[in-house]
Amino acid sequence: MRSYQPDLTPPWKRSAPVPEVPAEPDLVVEEVASGFCGAVIRCEKTAQGPTVTLEDRFGKHRVFPMEPRGFLLEGKVVTLVRPSAGGPVRPTRTASGSVAVPGARARVARAGRIYVEGRHDAELVERVWGDDLRIEGVVVEYLEGVDDLPAIVAEFAPGPDARLGVLVDHLVPGSKESRIAAEVTGDHVLVVGHPYIDVWEAVKPSSVGIDAWPVVPKGQDWKTGVCRALGWPENTGAAWQRILSTVRSYKDLEPQLLGRVEELIDFATVPD
Repeated sequence: MRSYQPDLTPPWKRSAPVPEVPAEPDLVVEEVASGFCGAVIRCEKTAQGPTVTLEDRFGKHRVFPMEPRGFLLEGKVVTLVRPSAGGPVRPTRTASGSVAVPGARARVARAGRIYVEGRHDAELVERVWGDDLRIEGVVVEYLEGVDDLPAIVAEFAPGPDARLGVLVDHLVPGSKESRIAAEVTGDHVLVVGHPYIDVWEAVKPSSVGIDAWPVVPKGQDWKTGVCRALGWPENTGAAWQRILSTVRSYKDLEPQLLGRVEELIDFATVPD
């Protein structure tokens, strides 16, 4: 009969137990050793032991062994385990890749705002970041262009408790947009932009089902030119709805837009 062998490790050297979390699809975790953060794509059984494949917000995949205390979930150390077959699967993140908060109520709107150039921009931001914005209490409004932005900012009167973030299309050096952005940027106003002529281009061509966004000759209306080049009816409203319907999460958007929107959300939600 085997005798009992007590654990002689001093209490201060013992590792505290950590929770075991099933690696359900779309669970967002961070691998401790590398700092790689991504959503669970799949779990596999290998000769070296179980592994988990993570996908980051830019679509990059990495495979990690499911070692004890190997991951962070919402900043806390956990041990990932293979999910039980047939177990219930619930969404664990929003379309933007943030951790989902089931049953969370929308926060009362902050005084701060995020402005975007047009209705299509606003609809795309809502599609991907809508859940996050409601929880944070951030309202998104659209401007119908940036020519009047200085007057709009002056009327808004930004301050420490009412920050204003602005997303601008085709914000490139030397452009009209860049000059306006420089005029209004301040401690409580942040203007950022993406390099695309229109927010349509911020949707990955592969998500839309095309090889690439067409190059439209100067002097032509860009959206109409895109419809014409793709053989779509020259109805830009219908074309946009077609494009928007292909966007299911941040994975369908280009990184140049993802980073800028999240930068604006962070700016608008700094504690008062």
